Amino acid sequence: MSETREFGAAGWAEAVPPRAPQAPPRPRTAPRGTPSAPQEAAPQAGPRGAPAPAPAVWPGGPQPLGARFRTGPDGRTGTNFALWAGGAESVELCLFEPDGTERRAPLAELTHEIWHGFLPGVLPGQRYGYRVGGRWDPWTGARWNPAKLLLDPYARAVDGDFRLPAEVYGHVRDWPERQVADTVRDDRDSAPFVPKGVVVDDDDDWQDDRRPKTPWSDSVIYELHVRGFTRRHPDVPPELRGTYAGLAHPAAIAHLTRLGVTAVELLPVHQFAHEEHLERRGLRNYWGYNSIGYFAPHAGYSASGAAGQQVGEFKRMVRALHAAGIEVILDVVYNHTAEGGQGGPTLSLRGIDNRGYYRLGQDPRGYADYTGCGNTLAVVQPHVLRLITDSLRYWVTEMGVDGFRFDLAAALARAMHDVDMLSPFLAVIAQDPVLRRVKLIAEPWDVGAGGYQVGAFPPLWTEWNDRFRDTVRDFWRGAGGDLRDLGYRLSGSSDLYDWGGRRPYASVNYVTAHDGFTLRDLVSYDAKHNGANGEDGRDGTDDNRSWNCGAEGPTADPAVLALRRRQLRNLLSTLLLSTGVPMLVAGDEMGRTQGGNNNAYCQDNEVSWIDWSQLDRPEWRSLYDLAGRLIALRRAHPVLRRGGFFSGLALAPEGLRDVAWFRPDGGEMTDADWFAPSSTLGMFLSGRDIPQRDARGGPVVDDSFLLVVHAGHRPAPFTLPEAPWAAGYDLLLDTAREEPWERPDPGEAQAGTRVTVPERSLRLYRVRDIP
Repeated sequence: MSETREFGAAGWAEAVPPRAPQAPPRPRTAPRGTPSAPQEAAPQAGPRGAPAPAPAVWPGGPQPLGARFRTGPDGRTGTNFALWAGGAESVELCLFEPDGTERRAPLAELTHEIWHGFLPGVLPGQRYGYRVGGRWDPWTGARWNPAKLLLDPYARAVDGDFRLPAEVYGHVRDWPERQVADTVRDDRDSAPFVPKGVVVDDDDDWQDDRRPKTPWSDSVIYELHVRGFTRRHPDVPPELRGTYAGLAHPAAIAHLTRLGVTAVELLPVHQFAHEEHLERRGLRNYWGYNSIGYFAPHAGYSASGAAGQQVGEFKRMVRALHAAGIEVILDVVYNHTAEGGQGGPTLSLRGIDNRGYYRLGQDPRGYADYTGCGNTLAVVQPHVLRLITDSLRYWVTEMGVDGFRFDLAAALARAMHDVDMLSPFLAVIAQDPVLRRVKLIAEPWDVGAGGYQVGAFPPLWTEWNDRFRDTVRDFWRGAGGDLRDLGYRLSGSSDLYDWGGRRPYASVNYVTAHDGFTLRDLVSYDAKHNGANGEDGRDGTDDNRSWNCGAEGPTADPAVLALRRRQLRNLLSTLLLSTGVPMLVAGDEMGRTQGGNNNAYCQDNEVSWIDWSQLDRPEWRSLYDLAGRLIALRRAHPVLRRGGFFSGLALAPEGLRDVAWFRPDGGEMTDADWFAPSSTLGMFLSGRDIPQRDARGGPVVDDSFLLVVHAGHRPAPFTLPEAPWAAGYDLLLDTAREEPWERPDPGEAQAGTRVTVPERSLRLYRVRDIP
């Protein structure tokens, strides 16, 4: 029978390697189920070799969790520390001086599984961490190891970079028998190799901030990366590029306001770590979907410092965006952490209480993995649910953000195993007086069984609608079948969201996102080109639904380039004229390319950073202008951003149906037409039949529009609908033109006119009503 070992600084070469286990071995030091003998860590030496004195610890209190600077007993200022560590046997608070000296203070007070103490004289800027002791028995999921310095899950700021040498693993990473390596404890000190939490003074009351509070139906989201957005911006000072301060710079904000977007959705800004396999290849985690600090803004994006200054810099960024009328939405990753799977490092939660924070597998040595990242947080546990909701409230109330996009939200909605829309997480969010008022966006899937949940989240939520993405891509590349799916996507996806009081803005419409091709690459590549990632093409999806327009990648063929530009105009116009909430990806409006890489998560370089020189080229400036004019048109016309689903009925007896669909011959679509293959469709939007009221209860009346989409490879005739739909039409937009807003002569047509729609193009007409 092999044994679980404790590995110390003496090395393991002399130890007898265990045989492959046939059954879970019992710990060497004690029978299963009883604590092993506690190990006392040596006191850390001071600057001259003397033991560092232990700081004074007063009882303090268990609330709030984390490190909070405050006035304590007798008017003494200091910091209260509180850590939930339910199954632990001991908790030591470790304070670090600028010279690296570590002072340890045992927290002796335990209230409802929260270890706490007040340390007088500990001020903002103090660096700290925890060492948590308990039983080492990986066969039951117990992985306490006091040799590992742990990051406070509630740390407001993090100073230092995560490195991943062998010392930061709770087990012997290089144990010769790999199948049991995770059961052999490594007692080497990890403190020199891991970042520390920082005490922060949160004294900002936000009284001078004015949140935009943009209604969902008026929202246009712009997904961007804090670092990549300004890293190459010529008008942002070099020392600010790639930082929160850079995004707050007037030059960066001017681009957003000219474009007209109402919200930025920031790729993860929680403190995150880089994976070991990337470090081995000389790469870094660029996207940031590897969180380890749910309260701390990522220090790598701070221009002002990492000893707490990143907090103030982030707040100033939010204020600057709010002053420009732009909301801030965070992409958050609460489904897993950077500690990875069974062989991952011990950085925080694993060492505090592995069994309490993570969903363990049938074999408790491993994890239930619904995320594809090695672990899944146990959101059904009250303390884990509290960690997440405390974090969310903190970012709203103390950091000023306006909403969240939840990565792999289905993993958070799982009860014991299955996705459950009555799960504790969704129930808590629904009743929380702070969180139910902000924007909540679900990525409505995970990688587990039954994880695809598009259209299933409750009415409080909006969702990334991948059905919109796939349908629009397929239509414009000529791979669409019947037109039913396209009709649903153009009109708000009522087949997915028209239940439980949900509205069209439950659908976040997108054609591209950070994950996948850029818009330009979507029309330039048939296949992914991910060689720079070093994963031999195994990473990134092969289901791109893209079309290279006749040549793979860069080409000098003018016909191919012209077709690609037309396809870009088609995709962009379809997105911004569809009912729902449109989401653009930063740079798509100016032809950003990643060279065909559809999974640039590890490309922290020119592959991912926005090239602002693109705006100096006429073809990309024209695309940017098109995006801005479409957003302005959308903002000016409520019929293009409806708050309710279409009914297909007239609002009043003398009115028209609020939406009508037309064949190329000018006749209305029949049931049979919806099932017949076709590449052409007309959509009539009645501005007189909008079931909305203005702020004083009056009717909302707007212009009416006719949208014609044609994805065929040859020009096609289209008869403009006659009375009672219109007296005539004014052509506003024609994507067949390099300057699509230029009106052709005479710029209008009578009802019943048979027009020719160019191949692969979109037209938008304003309707001249019948008097």
